[in-house]
Amino acid sequence: MQALEASRIITDEYSAKILLATLENPKTAVELNREMDIPIAACYRRIRALEKQGLLRCVEVRSTFEGKHIATYESILKRASVFLENGTIKTRFEMVSGESEDFFMDWHGQSKE
Repeated sequence: MQALEASRIITDEYSAKILLATLENPKTAVELNREMDIPIAACYRRIRALEKQGLLRCVEVRSTFEGKHIATYESILKRASVFLENGTIKTRFEMVSGESEDFFMDWHGQSKE
């Protein structure tokens, strides 16, 4: 992931709402839809994107009486920061596990390790 992509994820309104709402209490997509006023289709899209980026995880899947599966999600992102310094964009993700990951991009648009 590049620094700009990482910063876009955390500044997207719906993604940020999902990450914040699920940090301490896991929630289903329907709960996020109702509590955070996120359209249900957008909610599912953001959940998939956040899972793909490793920022959200499914912690439980339940079955209803009708046979539908309901997944509960929790954020594993504890803190995120974006810095602009000396021609470099730096995004840092700190996970609930204590691990952190940094993403850099210089002013030429080149990702740095």
